[in-house]
Amino acid sequence: MLYQRHGTACFQMARRITANQTLAEDAVQEAFTGFWRDPAAYTPGQGTVRGWLLGLVHHKAVDLVRRETAQQRRQVAHAAQQALDPPPASDPAAQAWAGIRAEKVRDALAELPEPQRHALALAYFGGYTQREIAQLTGVPLGTVKTRMFAAMRRLQQRLATVGSPGREGTW
Repeated sequence: MLYQRHGTACFQMARRITANQTLAEDAVQEAFTGFWRDPAAYTPGQGTVRGWLLGLVHHKAVDLVRRETAQQRRQVAHAAQQALDPPPASDPAAQAWAGIRAEKVRDALAELPEPQRHALALAYFGGYTQREIAQLTGVPLGTVKTRMFAAMRRLQQRLATVGSPGREGTW
């Protein structure tokens, strides 16, 4: 009965916080399950059941978003690390080529102006959006977009010849 009365409002709030239906559903389920396991956690003198449930769902939703964001950042960082330092290959020629490619990428990144390199690092290694980068660095969003576009263009031009051995147009 509690879910029938307050479930929709809780879900709508969780959906606004998470911007993801699955995470919102998880937040609502965790909140209601937690309440079912420990109903004494609610103290009637401190507010309505609805307000308490909304607060509980809010906290669960924020926790899920933080957990999801941290997991995405770890995955991005791992992928970036693999790109820069590829795992050892069984083929010595492939291993050598991967090392050369990783060195070229590192060199190309080092040649970027600091503001461009910083924006790319925050985006690709930190997992931040352009809007978040603008907030973190105190730079207008348009400037962040321009820096990232210019950096990607420079990297693309600098690394255009870095391919695989034996491909035409590669060194």
